[in-house]
Amino acid sequence: MADGEEDRSLLEAEEEDEDSRPEAPASGGASSPLPAICDPAHFLHRIVVLFFMCFLGFGSYFCYDNPAALQTQVLQDLSLNTATFMQLYAWYSWPNVVLCFFGGFLIDRVFGIRLGTIIFSLFVCVGQIIFATGALLNLFWLMEIGRFIFGIGGESLAVAQNTYAVNWFKGKELNLVFGLQLSMARLGSTVNMNIMGWVYSRVALLVGSPGYTTLGASLMIAAVTCIFSLICALVLAFLDRRAEKILQKEQGKTGEVIKLTDVKDFPLPLWIIFIICVCYYVAIFPFIGLGQVFFIQKFNFSPAEARAVNSIVYIISAPASPVLGFMVDKTGKNVIWVTCAVCTTLASHMMLAFTFWNPWIAMSLLGVSYSLLACALWPMVAFVVPEHQLGTAYGFMQSIQNLGLAIIAMAAGAILDKQGYLVLQVFFCICICIALVAVVTLYFVDYLRGGDLNRSASARAKLQKEATSDAENRRRPSQLTDGDLARLTPMSAFGLRNRYLSRLGTQLPGHCSTHLSSLAHRSVLK
Repeated sequence: MADGEEDRSLLEAEEEDEDSRPEAPASGGASSPLPAICDPAHFLHRIVVLFFMCFLGFGSYFCYDNPAALQTQVLQDLSLNTATFMQLYAWYSWPNVVLCFFGGFLIDRVFGIRLGTIIFSLFVCVGQIIFATGALLNLFWLMEIGRFIFGIGGESLAVAQNTYAVNWFKGKELNLVFGLQLSMARLGSTVNMNIMGWVYSRVALLVGSPGYTTLGASLMIAAVTCIFSLICALVLAFLDRRAEKILQKEQGKTGEVIKLTDVKDFPLPLWIIFIICVCYYVAIFPFIGLGQVFFIQKFNFSPAEARAVNSIVYIISAPASPVLGFMVDKTGKNVIWVTCAVCTTLASHMMLAFTFWNPWIAMSLLGVSYSLLACALWPMVAFVVPEHQLGTAYGFMQSIQNLGLAIIAMAAGAILDKQGYLVLQVFFCICICIALVAVVTLYFVDYLRGGDLNRSASARAKLQKEATSDAENRRRPSQLTDGDLARLTPMSAFGLRNRYLSRLGTQLPGHCSTHLSSLAHRSVLK
Protein backbone atom coordinates (compact mmCIF):
# COMPACT_ATOMS: atom_id res chain seq x y z
CA MET A 1 0.00 0.00 0.00
CA ALA A 2 2.81 2.36 0.91
CA ASP A 3 4.62 1.39 -2.26
CA GLY A 4 1.52 2.21 -4.37
CA GLU A 5 1.19 5.63 -2.78
CA GLU A 6 4.86 6.35 -3.42
CA ASP A 7 4.45 5.31 -7.07
CA ARG A 8 1.41 7.56 -7.47
CA SER A 9 3.23 10.50 -5.90
CA LEU A 10 6.22 9.99 -8.21
CA LEU A 11 3.96 9.88 -11.28
CA GLU A 12 2.16 13.04 -10.18
CA ALA A 13 5.52 14.80 -9.65
CA GLU A 14 6.70 13.79 -13.13
CA GLU A 15 3.46 15.03 -14.69
CA GLU A 16 3.84 18.37 -12.89
CA ASP A 17 7.43 18.64 -14.17
CA GLU A 18 6.30 17.93 -17.73
CA ASP A 19 3.52 20.52 -17.46
CA SER A 20 5.96 23.11 -16.15
CA ARG A 21 8.47 22.59 -19.02
CA PRO A 22 8.16 24.93 -22.05
CA GLU A 23 6.97 23.19 -25.18
CA ALA A 24 9.73 22.55 -27.74
CA PRO A 25 9.17 24.04 -31.17
CA ALA A 26 7.94 21.66 -33.81
CA SER A 27 11.07 22.03 -35.90
CA GLY A 28 14.42 23.78 -35.69
CA GLY A 29 14.58 23.71 -31.91
CA ALA A 30 17.76 24.43 -30.03
CA SER A 31 18.23 20.76 -29.29
CA SER A 32 17.88 19.65 -32.92
CA PRO A 33 21.17 19.40 -34.86
CA LEU A 34 21.94 22.17 -37.34
CA PRO A 35 22.30 21.37 -41.04
CA ALA A 36 25.95 20.94 -42.06
CA ILE A 37 26.03 24.13 -44.10
CA CYS A 38 24.72 26.11 -41.09
CA ASP A 39 26.91 24.48 -38.43
CA PRO A 40 30.03 26.61 -37.71
CA ALA A 41 31.91 23.52 -36.55
CA HIS A 42 31.31 21.68 -39.85
CA PHE A 43 33.70 21.71 -42.80
CA LEU A 44 30.93 22.61 -45.27
CA HIS A 45 30.10 25.78 -43.33
CA ARG A 46 33.79 26.74 -43.28
CA ILE A 47 33.84 26.40 -47.07
CA VAL A 48 31.08 29.01 -47.24
CA VAL A 49 33.10 31.26 -44.92
CA LEU A 50 36.20 30.67 -47.07
CA PHE A 51 34.34 31.90 -50.17
CA PHE A 52 33.58 35.26 -48.58
CA MET A 53 37.03 35.35 -47.01
CA CYS A 54 38.78 34.99 -50.38
CA PHE A 55 36.66 37.69 -52.02
CA LEU A 56 37.16 40.03 -49.06
CA GLY A 57 40.34 41.40 -50.62
CA PHE A 58 39.38 40.91 -54.27
CA GLY A 59 38.20 44.50 -54.76
CA SER A 60 41.32 45.94 -53.15
CA TYR A 61 43.69 43.97 -55.39
CA PHE A 62 41.53 44.59 -58.47
CA CYS A 63 41.53 48.37 -58.03
CA TYR A 64 45.13 48.74 -56.83
CA ASP A 65 46.48 48.35 -60.37
CA ASN A 66 43.71 50.31 -62.14
CA PRO A 67 46.26 52.99 -63.09
CA ALA A 68 48.56 50.36 -64.66
CA ALA A 69 45.71 48.75 -66.60
CA LEU A 70 44.65 52.18 -67.94
CA GLN A 71 48.08 53.79 -68.15
CA THR A 72 47.69 55.06 -71.73
CA GLN A 73 44.18 56.37 -71.10
CA VAL A 74 45.11 58.12 -67.84
CA LEU A 75 48.12 59.85 -69.43
CA GLN A 76 46.15 60.99 -72.49
CA ASP A 77 42.77 61.87 -70.98
CA LEU A 78 44.21 63.83 -68.05
CA SER A 79 47.24 65.23 -69.94
CA LEU A 80 49.74 63.95 -67.37
CA ASN A 81 53.43 63.17 -67.52
CA THR A 82 54.74 59.90 -66.15
CA ALA A 83 56.12 61.39 -62.94
CA THR A 84 52.70 62.79 -62.04
CA PHE A 85 51.05 59.51 -63.03
CA MET A 86 53.27 57.54 -60.65
CA GLN A 87 52.11 59.75 -57.80
CA LEU A 88 48.98 57.60 -57.80
CA TYR A 89 51.06 54.66 -56.57
CA ALA A 90 53.11 56.80 -54.19
CA TRP A 91 49.99 58.12 -52.46
CA TYR A 92 48.84 54.55 -51.87
CA SER A 93 52.13 53.67 -50.17
CA TRP A 94 52.56 56.75 -47.96
CA PRO A 95 49.92 55.89 -45.29
CA ASN A 96 51.21 52.34 -45.06
CA VAL A 97 54.65 53.53 -43.99
CA VAL A 98 52.96 54.12 -40.61
CA LEU A 99 49.88 51.89 -40.65
CA CYS A 100 51.91 48.70 -41.01
CA PHE A 101 52.82 49.11 -37.34
CA PHE A 102 49.28 49.78 -36.14
CA GLY A 103 46.94 47.71 -38.33
CA GLY A 104 47.10 44.69 -36.03
CA PHE A 105 46.81 46.89 -32.92
CA LEU A 106 43.64 48.54 -34.25
CA ILE A 107 42.08 45.15 -34.97
CA ASP A 108 43.08 43.66 -31.60
CA ARG A 109 42.55 46.53 -29.18
CA VAL A 110 40.32 49.18 -30.79
CA PHE A 111 37.81 47.88 -33.34
CA GLY A 112 37.86 44.09 -33.09
CA ILE A 113 38.14 41.85 -36.11
CA ARG A 114 34.55 42.28 -37.33
CA LEU A 115 34.18 46.05 -37.03
CA GLY A 116 37.80 46.57 -38.12
CA THR A 117 37.26 44.60 -41.33
CA ILE A 118 34.12 46.59 -42.15
CA ILE A 119 35.89 49.91 -41.49
CA PHE A 120 38.90 49.03 -43.64
CA SER A 121 36.60 47.79 -46.42
CA LEU A 122 34.77 51.12 -46.24
CA PHE A 123 38.07 52.98 -46.61
CA VAL A 124 38.87 50.93 -49.73
CA CYS A 125 35.40 51.48 -51.18
CA VAL A 126 35.20 55.21 -50.42
CA GLY A 127 38.77 55.74 -51.63
CA GLN A 128 38.04 54.12 -55.00
CA ILE A 129 34.82 56.14 -55.42
CA ILE A 130 36.67 59.40 -54.67
CA PHE A 131 39.41 58.32 -57.09
CA ALA A 132 36.83 57.72 -59.84
CA THR A 133 35.02 60.99 -59.03
CA GLY A 134 38.28 62.89 -59.42
CA ALA A 135 38.68 61.41 -62.91
CA LEU A 136 35.05 62.28 -63.79
CA LEU A 137 35.64 65.92 -62.80
CA ASN A 138 39.20 66.04 -64.18
CA LEU A 139 40.55 66.92 -60.73
CA PHE A 140 43.85 65.10 -60.26
CA TRP A 141 44.29 66.31 -56.66
CA LEU A 142 40.98 64.63 -55.80
CA MET A 143 42.24 61.41 -57.40
CA GLU A 144 45.35 61.59 -55.18
CA ILE A 145 43.18 61.99 -52.08
CA GLY A 146 41.18 58.96 -53.19
CA ARG A 147 44.31 56.84 -53.57
CA PHE A 148 45.52 57.95 -50.14
CA ILE A 149 42.22 56.88 -48.52
CA PHE A 150 42.29 53.67 -50.55
CA GLY A 151 45.78 52.95 -49.20
CA ILE A 152 44.66 53.43 -45.59
CA GLY A 153 42.28 50.51 -45.97
CA GLY A 154 44.15 48.29 -48.41
CA GLU A 155 47.04 46.93 -46.36
CA SER A 156 45.11 46.78 -43.08
CA LEU A 157 42.33 44.85 -44.84
CA ALA A 158 44.92 42.20 -45.75
CA VAL A 159 45.84 41.91 -42.04
CA ALA A 160 42.16 41.46 -41.16
CA GLN A 161 41.77 38.82 -43.87
CA ASN A 162 44.67 36.81 -42.44
CA THR A 163 43.20 37.15 -38.94
CA TYR A 164 39.90 35.70 -40.10
CA ALA A 165 41.77 32.81 -41.73
CA VAL A 166 43.63 31.96 -38.52
CA ASN A 167 40.43 32.26 -36.47
CA TRP A 168 38.45 29.84 -38.65
CA PHE A 169 41.09 27.43 -39.95
CA LYS A 170 43.91 27.30 -37.39
CA GLY A 171 45.06 23.72 -36.91
CA LYS A 172 42.97 22.51 -39.85
CA GLU A 173 43.52 23.73 -43.42
CA LEU A 174 45.37 26.99 -42.68
CA ASN A 175 48.23 26.64 -45.18
CA LEU A 176 45.79 25.78 -47.96
CA VAL A 177 43.62 28.76 -47.02
CA PHE A 178 46.57 31.16 -47.14
CA GLY A 179 47.48 29.78 -50.56
CA LEU A 180 43.92 30.24 -51.83
CA GLN A 181 43.78 33.80 -50.50
CA LEU A 182 47.03 34.66 -52.27
CA SER A 183 45.79 33.07 -55.49
CA MET A 184 42.54 35.04 -55.29
CA ALA A 185 44.51 38.26 -54.76
CA ARG A 186 46.59 37.53 -57.87
CA LEU A 187 43.40 36.69 -59.74
CA GLY A 188 42.00 40.11 -58.89
CA SER A 189 45.14 41.81 -60.25
CA THR A 190 45.08 39.65 -63.38
CA VAL A 191 41.40 40.28 -64.15
CA ASN A 192 41.97 44.02 -63.70
CA MET A 193 44.92 44.06 -66.10
CA ASN A 194 42.99 42.25 -68.82
CA ILE A 195 39.45 43.63 -68.49
CA MET A 196 39.74 47.35 -67.68
CA GLY A 197 40.86 48.25 -71.21
CA TRP A 198 37.78 46.51 -72.61
CA VAL A 199 35.56 48.28 -70.05
CA TYR A 200 37.01 51.63 -71.09
CA SER A 201 36.32 50.94 -74.78
CA ARG A 202 32.71 49.90 -74.03
CA VAL A 203 32.11 53.05 -71.98
CA ALA A 204 33.68 55.17 -74.73
CA LEU A 205 31.15 53.77 -77.20
CA LEU A 206 28.29 54.68 -74.86
CA VAL A 207 29.60 58.17 -74.08
CA GLY A 208 30.54 58.85 -77.67
CA SER A 209 34.25 59.60 -77.31
CA PRO A 210 37.19 58.87 -75.02
CA GLY A 211 38.14 61.40 -72.40
CA TYR A 212 38.22 61.97 -68.67
CA THR A 213 34.45 61.34 -68.40
CA THR A 214 34.93 57.90 -69.92
CA LEU A 215 37.91 57.29 -67.64
CA GLY A 216 35.94 58.28 -64.53
CA ALA A 217 32.98 56.11 -65.51
CA SER A 218 35.30 53.11 -66.06
CA LEU A 219 36.92 53.58 -62.66
CA MET A 220 33.46 53.90 -61.09
CA ILE A 221 32.54 50.54 -62.60
CA ALA A 222 35.70 49.10 -61.05
CA ALA A 223 34.45 50.37 -57.69
CA VAL A 224 31.70 47.74 -57.89
CA THR A 225 34.32 45.13 -56.93
CA CYS A 226 35.07 47.13 -53.76
CA ILE A 227 31.36 47.26 -52.92
CA PHE A 228 31.22 43.49 -53.38
CA SER A 229 34.17 43.11 -50.98
CA LEU A 230 32.37 45.35 -48.48
CA ILE A 231 29.34 43.05 -48.70
CA CYS A 232 31.68 40.10 -48.03
CA ALA A 233 32.97 41.93 -44.93
CA LEU A 234 29.40 42.39 -43.65
CA VAL A 235 28.53 38.73 -44.28
CA LEU A 236 31.73 37.57 -42.57
CA ALA A 237 30.93 39.73 -39.55
CA PHE A 238 27.49 38.15 -39.30
CA LEU A 239 28.82 34.59 -39.69
CA ASP A 240 31.63 35.19 -37.18
CA ARG A 241 29.24 36.71 -34.65
CA ARG A 242 26.88 33.76 -35.09
CA ALA A 243 29.74 31.26 -34.68
CA GLU A 244 30.88 33.06 -31.54
CA LYS A 245 27.43 32.58 -29.98
CA ILE A 246 27.02 28.95 -31.04
CA LEU A 247 30.56 27.76 -30.32
CA GLN A 248 31.14 30.21 -27.46
CA LYS A 249 34.51 31.25 -28.85
CA GLU A 250 36.34 34.56 -28.73
CA GLN A 251 36.88 37.01 -31.57
CA GLY A 252 40.00 36.39 -33.58
CA LYS A 253 43.06 38.52 -32.92
CA THR A 254 46.17 39.14 -34.95
CA GLY A 255 48.47 38.33 -32.04
CA GLU A 256 50.85 41.06 -33.17
CA VAL A 257 52.94 42.72 -30.48
CA ILE A 258 54.55 45.94 -31.75
CA LYS A 259 57.32 47.47 -29.65
CA LEU A 260 59.37 50.08 -31.46
CA THR A 261 62.10 49.72 -28.83
CA ASP A 262 62.79 46.24 -30.26
CA VAL A 263 64.33 47.88 -33.34
CA LYS A 264 67.58 48.55 -31.48
CA ASP A 265 67.90 44.82 -30.79
CA PHE A 266 67.50 43.73 -34.42
CA PRO A 267 70.49 41.62 -35.54
CA LEU A 268 72.59 42.43 -38.61
CA PRO A 269 71.07 39.65 -40.79
CA LEU A 270 67.61 41.20 -40.33
CA TRP A 271 68.78 44.59 -41.59
CA ILE A 272 70.29 42.88 -44.63
CA ILE A 273 66.94 41.15 -45.25
CA PHE A 274 65.28 44.59 -45.15
CA ILE A 275 67.70 45.85 -47.81
CA ILE A 276 66.99 42.84 -50.04
CA CYS A 277 63.24 43.35 -49.63
CA VAL A 278 63.28 47.03 -50.59
CA CYS A 279 65.76 46.79 -53.47
CA TYR A 280 63.97 43.81 -54.99
CA TYR A 281 60.35 44.94 -54.83
CA VAL A 282 61.07 48.47 -56.11
CA ALA A 283 62.15 46.80 -59.36
CA ILE A 284 58.91 44.81 -59.63
CA PHE A 285 55.83 46.87 -58.77
CA PRO A 286 56.86 50.22 -60.35
CA PHE A 287 57.89 48.32 -63.49
CA ILE A 288 54.46 46.65 -63.72
CA GLY A 289 52.85 50.03 -63.15
CA LEU A 290 54.70 51.42 -66.20
CA GLY A 291 54.88 48.22 -68.24
CA GLN A 292 51.97 48.64 -70.64
CA VAL A 293 53.39 51.58 -72.60
CA PHE A 294 56.86 49.93 -72.52
CA PHE A 295 55.59 46.85 -74.37
CA ILE A 296 53.63 48.98 -76.84
CA GLN A 297 56.59 51.21 -77.69
CA LYS A 298 59.46 48.69 -77.76
CA PHE A 299 57.76 45.53 -79.03
CA ASN A 300 54.93 47.11 -81.08
CA PHE A 301 52.29 45.24 -79.09
CA SER A 302 48.64 46.19 -79.24
CA PRO A 303 47.19 47.57 -76.00
CA ALA A 304 45.44 44.24 -75.34
CA GLU A 305 48.67 42.26 -75.91
CA ALA A 306 50.62 44.70 -73.72
CA ARG A 307 48.12 44.31 -70.87
CA ALA A 308 48.25 40.53 -71.21
CA VAL A 309 52.05 40.25 -71.03
CA ASN A 310 52.17 42.82 -68.24
CA SER A 311 49.82 40.68 -66.15
CA ILE A 312 51.70 37.38 -66.65
CA VAL A 313 53.65 37.97 -63.41
CA TYR A 314 50.42 37.82 -61.41
CA ILE A 315 49.00 34.94 -63.48
CA ILE A 316 52.07 32.77 -62.80
CA SER A 317 52.23 33.80 -59.14
CA ALA A 318 48.72 32.52 -58.41
CA PRO A 319 49.45 28.78 -58.90
CA ALA A 320 53.23 28.97 -58.41
CA SER A 321 53.29 30.48 -54.92
CA PRO A 322 51.82 27.44 -53.09
CA VAL A 323 53.98 25.01 -55.10
CA LEU A 324 57.22 26.95 -54.58
CA GLY A 325 56.37 27.50 -50.93
CA PHE A 326 56.00 23.74 -50.48
CA MET A 327 59.35 23.22 -52.22
CA VAL A 328 61.15 25.72 -49.97
CA ASP A 329 59.55 24.14 -46.89
CA LYS A 330 60.78 20.69 -47.89
CA THR A 331 64.32 21.68 -48.90
CA GLY A 332 65.25 24.64 -46.67
CA LYS A 333 68.33 26.54 -47.90
CA ASN A 334 66.44 29.85 -47.95
CA VAL A 335 69.46 31.99 -48.81
CA ILE A 336 70.22 29.84 -51.86
CA TRP A 337 66.64 30.15 -53.11
CA VAL A 338 66.67 33.93 -52.58
CA THR A 339 69.92 34.10 -54.55
CA CYS A 340 68.34 32.14 -57.41
CA ALA A 341 65.28 34.43 -57.40
CA VAL A 342 67.36 37.63 -57.47
CA CYS A 343 69.63 36.31 -60.26
CA THR A 344 66.73 35.25 -62.47
CA THR A 345 65.01 38.59 -61.88
CA LEU A 346 68.19 40.38 -62.96
CA ALA A 347 68.33 38.20 -66.08
CA SER A 348 64.69 39.08 -66.86
CA HIS A 349 65.28 42.83 -66.61
CA MET A 350 68.43 42.59 -68.72
CA MET A 351 66.56 40.68 -71.43
CA LEU A 352 63.83 43.33 -71.45
CA ALA A 353 66.37 46.17 -71.50
CA PHE A 354 69.01 44.97 -73.99
CA THR A 355 67.31 42.44 -76.28
CA PHE A 356 64.28 42.21 -78.53
CA TRP A 357 63.50 38.64 -77.57
CA ASN A 358 59.87 37.79 -77.08
CA PRO A 359 58.98 39.53 -73.79
CA TRP A 360 56.76 36.61 -72.76
CA ILE A 361 59.97 34.72 -71.93
CA ALA A 362 61.39 37.41 -69.65
CA MET A 363 58.05 38.17 -67.98
CA SER A 364 57.33 34.49 -67.35
CA LEU A 365 60.76 34.12 -65.77
CA LEU A 366 60.06 37.24 -63.72
CA GLY A 367 56.77 35.73 -62.50
CA VAL A 368 58.48 32.56 -61.28
CA SER A 369 61.35 34.42 -59.57
CA TYR A 370 58.94 36.89 -57.94
CA SER A 371 56.95 34.01 -56.45
CA LEU A 372 60.09 32.16 -55.34
CA LEU A 373 61.54 35.18 -53.53
CA ALA A 374 58.32 35.77 -51.59
CA CYS A 375 58.32 32.13 -50.43
CA ALA A 376 61.99 32.16 -49.36
CA LEU A 377 62.63 35.70 -48.10
CA TRP A 378 59.73 36.52 -45.78
CA PRO A 379 59.98 33.35 -43.63
CA MET A 380 63.65 34.13 -42.89
CA VAL A 381 62.59 36.89 -40.51
CA ALA A 382 61.29 34.24 -38.11
CA PHE A 383 64.73 32.57 -38.09
CA VAL A 384 66.68 35.63 -36.93
CA VAL A 385 64.44 37.27 -34.31
CA PRO A 386 62.69 35.79 -31.25
CA GLU A 387 58.95 35.21 -31.41
CA HIS A 388 58.04 38.21 -29.27
CA GLN A 389 59.73 40.53 -31.82
CA LEU A 390 58.11 39.08 -34.95
CA GLY A 391 55.29 41.63 -35.03
CA THR A 392 57.73 44.53 -34.86
CA ALA A 393 60.09 42.94 -37.41
CA TYR A 394 57.39 42.29 -40.01
CA GLY A 395 55.79 45.68 -39.40
CA PHE A 396 59.13 47.42 -39.90
CA MET A 397 59.81 45.34 -43.02
CA GLN A 398 56.47 46.30 -44.58
CA SER A 399 56.95 49.91 -43.53
CA ILE A 400 60.30 50.39 -45.25
CA GLN A 401 59.02 48.43 -48.24
CA ASN A 402 56.17 50.93 -48.68
CA LEU A 403 58.57 53.82 -48.11
CA GLY A 404 60.85 52.48 -50.82
CA LEU A 405 57.94 51.91 -53.21
CA ALA A 406 56.66 55.46 -52.70
CA ILE A 407 60.06 57.06 -53.34
CA ILE A 408 61.07 54.82 -56.25
CA ALA A 409 57.64 55.22 -57.91
CA MET A 410 58.22 58.97 -58.13
CA ALA A 411 61.85 58.50 -59.18
CA ALA A 412 60.89 55.99 -61.90
CA GLY A 413 58.36 58.42 -63.37
CA ALA A 414 60.90 61.23 -63.42
CA ILE A 415 63.56 59.00 -65.06
CA LEU A 416 61.11 57.86 -67.73
CA ASP A 417 60.08 61.43 -68.57
CA LYS A 418 63.67 62.63 -68.92
CA GLN A 419 65.66 59.59 -70.11
CA GLY A 420 63.26 57.00 -71.50
CA TYR A 421 62.64 53.32 -70.90
CA LEU A 422 66.20 52.10 -71.52
CA VAL A 423 67.64 54.17 -68.69
CA LEU A 424 64.69 53.18 -66.49
CA GLN A 425 65.42 49.49 -67.10
CA VAL A 426 69.09 50.08 -66.27
CA PHE A 427 67.97 51.75 -63.05
CA PHE A 428 65.89 48.68 -62.17
CA CYS A 429 68.88 46.45 -62.94
CA ILE A 430 71.00 48.52 -60.54
CA CYS A 431 68.39 48.03 -57.80
CA ILE A 432 68.47 44.26 -58.38
CA CYS A 433 72.28 44.29 -58.32
CA ILE A 434 72.22 45.98 -54.91
CA ALA A 435 69.81 43.26 -53.75
CA LEU A 436 72.21 40.61 -55.10
CA VAL A 437 75.16 42.13 -53.23
CA ALA A 438 73.02 42.14 -50.07
CA VAL A 439 72.14 38.45 -50.57
CA VAL A 440 75.81 37.49 -50.92
CA THR A 441 76.62 39.53 -47.81
CA LEU A 442 73.79 37.79 -45.96
CA TYR A 443 75.22 34.40 -46.93
CA PHE A 444 78.62 35.15 -45.39
CA VAL A 445 77.22 36.90 -42.32
CA ASP A 446 74.91 33.95 -41.72
CA TYR A 447 77.79 31.52 -42.25
CA LEU A 448 79.86 33.28 -39.59
CA ARG A 449 76.89 33.14 -37.21
CA GLY A 450 76.32 29.41 -37.60
CA GLY A 451 74.36 29.17 -40.87
CA ASP A 452 70.85 29.14 -39.42
CA LEU A 453 69.26 30.77 -42.49
CA ASN A 454 70.77 28.32 -44.95
CA ARG A 455 70.16 25.06 -43.13
CA SER A 456 68.38 22.23 -44.88
CA ALA A 457 64.86 21.34 -43.79
CA SER A 458 66.07 18.08 -42.22
CA ALA A 459 68.75 19.90 -40.19
CA ARG A 460 66.15 22.39 -38.93
CA ALA A 461 63.80 19.58 -37.98
CA LYS A 462 66.59 17.85 -36.06
CA LEU A 463 67.50 21.05 -34.20
CA GLN A 464 63.86 21.72 -33.40
CA LYS A 465 63.46 18.19 -32.02
CA GLU A 466 66.54 18.61 -29.83
CA ALA A 467 65.34 21.99 -28.61
CA THR A 468 61.94 20.52 -27.75
CA SER A 469 63.48 17.67 -25.76
CA ASP A 470 65.78 20.10 -23.93
CA ALA A 471 62.81 22.28 -23.05
CA GLU A 472 60.93 19.28 -21.71
CA ASN A 473 63.93 18.30 -19.60
CA ARG A 474 64.12 21.80 -18.17
CA ARG A 475 60.42 21.80 -17.36
CA ARG A 476 60.43 18.34 -15.72
CA PRO A 477 62.14 19.28 -12.39
CA SER A 478 59.65 22.08 -11.82
CA GLN A 479 56.85 19.52 -11.78
CA LEU A 480 58.45 17.48 -8.94
CA THR A 481 57.76 17.91 -5.25
CA ASP A 482 60.35 19.09 -2.77
CA GLY A 483 60.79 15.51 -1.56
CA ASP A 484 61.39 14.28 -5.11
CA LEU A 485 63.93 17.03 -5.69
CA ALA A 486 65.70 16.15 -2.42
CA ARG A 487 65.95 12.54 -3.51
CA LEU A 488 67.29 13.55 -6.94
CA THR A 489 69.93 15.89 -5.44
CA PRO A 490 73.33 14.17 -5.05
CA MET A 491 74.42 13.89 -1.41
CA SER A 492 77.76 15.24 -0.23
CA ALA A 493 80.44 12.92 1.15
CA PHE A 494 79.61 14.20 4.66
CA GLY A 495 75.95 13.33 4.23
CA LEU A 496 76.67 9.91 2.80
CA ARG A 497 78.98 9.07 5.72
CA ASN A 498 76.42 10.17 8.35
CA ARG A 499 73.65 8.26 6.58
CA TYR A 500 75.81 5.12 6.57
CA LEU A 501 76.62 5.50 10.29
CA SER A 502 72.94 6.07 11.10
CA ARG A 503 71.96 2.82 9.38
CA LEU A 504 74.59 0.99 11.44
CA GLY A 505 72.86 2.27 14.60
CA THR A 506 75.58 4.71 15.58
CA GLN A 507 74.40 7.67 17.66
CA LEU A 508 75.33 10.90 15.89
CA PRO A 509 76.07 14.20 17.68
CA GLY A 510 73.45 16.89 17.35
CA HIS A 511 75.70 19.16 15.27
CA CYS A 512 76.12 16.34 12.72
CA SER A 513 72.37 15.91 12.14
CA THR A 514 71.60 16.26 8.46
CA HIS A 515 68.30 17.97 9.22
CA LEU A 516 69.85 20.55 11.56
CA SER A 517 72.73 21.30 9.22
CA SER A 518 70.32 21.90 6.36
CA LEU A 519 68.34 24.34 8.51
CA ALA A 520 71.51 26.18 9.42
CA HIS A 521 72.48 26.39 5.77
CA ARG A 522 69.09 27.90 4.83
CA SER A 523 69.38 30.51 7.57
CA VAL A 524 72.74 31.61 6.18
CA LEU A 525 71.21 31.99 2.74
CA LYS A 526 68.46 34.20 4.12
